[in-house]
Amino acid sequence: MKPVRARGDEALATPGPSLKGRALRWLSMREHSRAELARKLAPHAAAPEEVEALLEDLMAQGWLSDERAAQSVVRRHSERLGLARVKQALQAKGLASDVVAEATAGLAETERARALQVWQRKFGQPPADVAERAKHARFLMGRGFGHDTIRAVLKQVAGQLPDE
Repeated sequence: MKPVRARGDEALATPGPSLKGRALRWLSMREHSRAELARKLAPHAAAPEEVEALLEDLMAQGWLSDERAAQSVVRRHSERLGLARVKQALQAKGLASDVVAEATAGLAETERARALQVWQRKFGQPPADVAERAKHARFLMGRGFGHDTIRAVLKQVAGQLPDE
């Protein structure tokens, strides 16, 4: 709620946007999951039932979709993060495990190519020694790539495996 303005002897409260107005403003900026939008709207609602009714209405009209929110997160993060971190981002949005599994189904097949791209953007040349190799591996682990993928990428860039 906005601050109270004084006009003469009476104080006039200026109300903020409606619950639906807030929801539509957030949805116009990016896709939100149902749980994420409920969490954002809860402090502005008079009752929890009001939020649930609004969310049902938004889903019925097609303005709110967990599947679209999941695909949006995958598109935003998959180029620079591994499967584990993308799944973590989806779970942080409060998405159901079946929605997460469906959204990340194709990522495992491109994991190695994406890890190689991320590695090339960051380093570009093979590690010179064991310590530097460990640094490269830690970087890729931090990005959510699996151990097998990291091992394969580091072998490939060291010239031990041909490009695929």
